[in-house]
Amino acid sequence: MDRMDHLEHLDKHLVDELAQVARETVRDELREQTRKQRRKATLYAASGAAALYAGAAVALAVGLALAVGLPDWAAALITAALLGVAAYLLRAAARPHAPGPGSGPGVGGDAPAMPAGAPSVPPKPPVAPGVGGTAGAPGTVPAAPGGAAATAPRRDDTGPEAPRERG
Repeated sequence: MDRMDHLEHLDKHLVDELAQVARETVRDELREQTRKQRRKATLYAASGAAALYAGAAVALAVGLALAVGLPDWAAALITAALLGVAAYLLRAAARPHAPGPGSGPGVGGDAPAMPAGAPSVPPKPPVAPGVGGTAGAPGTVPAAPGGAAATAPRRDDTGPEAPRERG
């Protein structure tokens, strides 16, 4: 085994060791982050469960307060209706919705209402705005203040290197 083969073997061994250390470091870092996220998820779940029980207690209190002046079945029905309305409003607030026919700017919609078959982008005009400045002549652009009308570039104009002859 000559000197170069020995150095190649050492280089390969060093690369393998570095790769192993890098894998272990990444694995340990991911394990640490997972542990932190698991703890956070557990706390969120416990918070949600506590909020659910608190909401149930409020619903029970509303039902019992209504039961003072109403029959029990009516109090339960009213409480259920209130919870249904609250659930509907929360769902509507959480989900983006398309603007309806009566909603415009300032009425709760984000954009003006469009007909059902309307395209999402406006159609392209057949002639560019501002073209046809002198009595509607095609190929002219409105004159600059104090100047003459300029000729708009034509489609067969390809650039400064193009031949100037036109036939």
